[in-house]
Amino acid sequence: MASMSTLFTQTSTPLPSLRKPFTTHFTPVLKVRTHAKNRARYGVKAGLIEPDGGKLVELFVDKSRKDLKTREAVSLPKVKLTKIDVQWVHVLSEGWASPLRGFMKQHEFLQTLHFNSLRLGDGSVVNMSVPIVLSIDDLTKQRIGDSTKVALVDSDDRTVAILSETDSKNMGTTAPGLPYVEEVITNSGNWLIGGELEVIEPVKYNDGLDRFRLSPAELRDEFAKRNADAVFAFQLRNPVHNGHALLMTDTRKRLLEMGYKNPILLLHPLGGYTKADDVPLNWRMRQHEKVLEDGVLDPETTVVSIFPSPMHYAGPTEVQWHAKARINAGANFYIVGRDPAGMSHPVEKRDLYDADHGKKVLSMAPGLERLNILPFRVAAYDKTQGKMAFFDPSRPDDFLFISGTKMRTLAKSKENPPDGFMCPGGWKVLVEYYDSLTPAGNGKVPEPVPA
Repeated sequence: MASMSTLFTQTSTPLPSLRKPFTTHFTPVLKVRTHAKNRARYGVKAGLIEPDGGKLVELFVDKSRKDLKTREAVSLPKVKLTKIDVQWVHVLSEGWASPLRGFMKQHEFLQTLHFNSLRLGDGSVVNMSVPIVLSIDDLTKQRIGDSTKVALVDSDDRTVAILSETDSKNMGTTAPGLPYVEEVITNSGNWLIGGELEVIEPVKYNDGLDRFRLSPAELRDEFAKRNADAVFAFQLRNPVHNGHALLMTDTRKRLLEMGYKNPILLLHPLGGYTKADDVPLNWRMRQHEKVLEDGVLDPETTVVSIFPSPMHYAGPTEVQWHAKARINAGANFYIVGRDPAGMSHPVEKRDLYDADHGKKVLSMAPGLERLNILPFRVAAYDKTQGKMAFFDPSRPDDFLFISGTKMRTLAKSKENPPDGFMCPGGWKVLVEYYDSLTPAGNGKVPEPVPA
């Protein structure tokens, strides 16, 4: 069974913005230097951190060659992509994983598994903690034979890309119980195939949210238009509450105090695969929209976009990938919270990862030295002020911690949280989502499905 079990042991459309930001406590800040010579060479906008490897690696076929490549694909052996495979093609094609040029070959896969990084030809090291691989079964492997190229097709047999200079190996084993393992790896083939991608068309989902799916290049253009001299990224896969907003607002305030003139927030919800009990992306985006409408985030200093990566729930290993990808989008600051990319243990009643290991690992991770890591300060509901505030250990009885479980329980029972916990419009969307899961006329509760 092809496996990544090692990982789990540890537009041209108007750009969407939101209103008032989320809080953070700063580690000592590293000065990021972008030399003018390199900016000119790579076309990187002044003030933005350079992509890993110095250049965004986009993998789209040039318009003049699309027809030629489409015809070529007809004669090639076919590999059918799953929904999550297509999400990884999306990630690779836009340069989120720069300097990768396609699904990993053996030498890249091994470096990722064992070093959480890749050594480039010039001797430099970039972070790469998550294997980005494509699995195939024995029958497909036989069908490919000695061919050095294959056509990657979607569930409707439409050509998505051509994979060239292919390299396939039989590797690994798995451990059950983790969502990405169960969803992707358990039923995958025995082989991993890697090579360089030529993507025929940008990946679109036609779900009404494509306008939010800005590529790293598009995000960099937007930050440049806004004259950003710092970009701080906040990833989330949950609805935004006012504690998040406090964290983001405080981060911007601190950046201004440090001398930055126009720091811009990248509010970047994860948009690929998530486990079945997470709030689906379309509902989260509706909730974020209400956060905008209710004035919780400032549209002048916030860019809202969807990060297309699937979720592994791999804790400190995966949070490195989340941080690295934001470098390629132009972020030089990354906000990290408690237990990033974590989840409950699949068998035991405890968290799968230590809650503080994510931020500690980011401060030491190879290839992330250019990125400034901003750990959360703890925010909770201050009963004396009737709003979310930073926890004050000198008066612990004044604070109420509203867990995700408690929030879901309140929403399911259509109860309101304390005033000041979440904007009313955002809470209403959350209640509507859980109401959509109540028993239908036949008495059966609709089954949540992985996004």
